[in-house]
Amino acid sequence: MTVPAVSVNLILFMVNQKGLSTRAFILRELRRNEGAPVSGETLAHGAGISRVAVWKGVRSLVAAGYSIVGEEAGYRLAAAAEDFLYPWEFGEKERLFRHFVSTGSTMDRSREAAEQGLGSGTVITAETQTAGRGRSGRAWASKPGGLFFTILERPDMAVADYVQASMEAQIAAARTVERLCGKKAALRWPNDVYIKGKKIAGILTELSGEGDRIRWISCGVGLNINNRTTTDAISCAKIAGHDLSRREGLTVFLNEAEKLRSSLAASDAGRQELAALWNSLAEGIGAEVLVIPAEHGGKTAEKNRILGKGIFSGLDPSGRCIIKTKAGKERAAAPLMYSPGSVSLIFKGL
Repeated sequence: MTVPAVSVNLILFMVNQKGLSTRAFILRELRRNEGAPVSGETLAHGAGISRVAVWKGVRSLVAAGYSIVGEEAGYRLAAAAEDFLYPWEFGEKERLFRHFVSTGSTMDRSREAAEQGLGSGTVITAETQTAGRGRSGRAWASKPGGLFFTILERPDMAVADYVQASMEAQIAAARTVERLCGKKAALRWPNDVYIKGKKIAGILTELSGEGDRIRWISCGVGLNINNRTTTDAISCAKIAGHDLSRREGLTVFLNEAEKLRSSLAASDAGRQELAALWNSLAEGIGAEVLVIPAEHGGKTAEKNRILGKGIFSGLDPSGRCIIKTKAGKERAAAPLMYSPGSVSLIFKGL
């Protein structure tokens, strides 16, 4: 059974003169006071609401898991290190967020939101996913402590250019984990991010088109922040040696993605710039690779049919990987080109 998104009743979603909901305003003020109490009267005056509304807001925050203590001098936030992803944690952007304690997949919730008419920039978050998806229908492990979310966009973009959204998300994910744990991240085609040779993030895109234009596109992101990982993966917390803020990670990602969208024009020059940026962050350029079916049986040659082999040479502006093959005696061999989703690669030596 799908757990419903956290409900937001009218009185708690009313915004004050600063554009914050009651819950967002209360949290901001309590955090600013770093554990010292703030009176209900002060909160009511600052938010432009009644003290009863403040009391209801505090009560709803406590019910959501926040450690707020009521004292004679006012309300005090007893645990400043709580790491929640509720919509009100994102201030003035609260209306863009939908949060689930548990759901099948944030991609499914994003598709529903798109068909319901929700606008561009909607962010779907979940504490856990019971049916998280990876590329080619594979399961994505969604253990507590990870950051799992999907962003719904309605870009003015041709269907053929959809891969740009995935490339931008991959770059934003790499920058995010670098910021959190201080280690260089690398991109692997078509949709993964690695640190120290282990996977730390993955991207998945789905879209709906009308004619040759995109109606909506969902970009699902899984970042290993504090979750326990397998031997083939790693988390930011393991690298840093302590738990990190998923809320900060999501904020960094959204800011980095917005920077990329605003700086790269939807043009041939913009596509070339994006490909050059992706290639500058890529792992394995110049490495020997084997090309295997997208629905592969594991990243070993013995378990797969080999479709081609050569030297991985990065991406072209359309997001296709370039595999250079050995030249023949009489003429140079044309490079092999593969679109995202059509094949997978086995990198030798990585």
